[in-house]
Amino acid sequence: MFRYAPTPSGFLHLGNGVNFVLTYAWARALGAQILLRIDDLDTDRKRPDYVDDVFRTLDWLSLTYDLGPTSPDDFEQRWSQRHRLSLYEQTLSELVKTGLVYPSDLSRQQIRDLGEAEALRQMRAQNLPLHTPDVPWRVRVPDGLPFTDFVVRRRDGIPAYQITSLTDDLHFGVTHLVRGDDLRESTAMQQFLARLLGYESFRQGVVWHHPLLLDAAGQKLSKSAGSASIRALREGGESPAVVYRAAARLLGLAEGAGETLADLEQLFTLLVLRKRR
Repeated sequence: MFRYAPTPSGFLHLGNGVNFVLTYAWARALGAQILLRIDDLDTDRKRPDYVDDVFRTLDWLSLTYDLGPTSPDDFEQRWSQRHRLSLYEQTLSELVKTGLVYPSDLSRQQIRDLGEAEALRQMRAQNLPLHTPDVPWRVRVPDGLPFTDFVVRRRDGIPAYQITSLTDDLHFGVTHLVRGDDLRESTAMQQFLARLLGYESFRQGVVWHHPLLLDAAGQKLSKSAGSASIRALREGGESPAVVYRAAARLLGLAEGAGETLADLEQLFTLLVLRKRR
């Protein structure tokens, strides 16, 4: 099982479209199913037109999926992450049993001002009661890993992204993740949580971190930064071939290759067959 997992915090950009295309091509080459999972627990940034944009983008790119909402209304009624809050709370409860979860009320600004090492020392030394109101929870990470203690429950009591993403992937049986290079740390954090909780199926999954598309200034594309949206391409009369070609360039294909979705499917099929020999 593969998945598309957009966040409705802005209109999707070219990099999101390329990730969808790569996910689709690899899944279909393996004969695998695809889940549409929309990560919408960040209600402060979620907007109905951003949710609608996910469906319009997939339709414009001719990308199908096998499990998930069929429309924005169906999403809200049956598939929103708020319907799975009990599952996320269960994961958090299991994590608390490890004895590694603690609350800390240091703000992001305080952490930046103190520096990572001193902030970590102070956070761990606070010894606040676990259910102190309006305080996020973190999980203690041993030395030697490429990240330090990270948030597993937000200040408002909602489970944080690393918990919800891991839980959803387990719940829906996702076995293959196609993610950008910028999510390597998130993958490592989720692998760490899976090891703590004994979730072997997640640890055995296949993950491909693909290179990122960059803007003219060499920065990664971002919805929050207002990067050029797929919506603007659609409404400007562009063909979805612009996304297919971008995916082909990311794979290092020669100019003119990957003009169609079928081209990319064929490429992945050949790669899968080659690997099986």
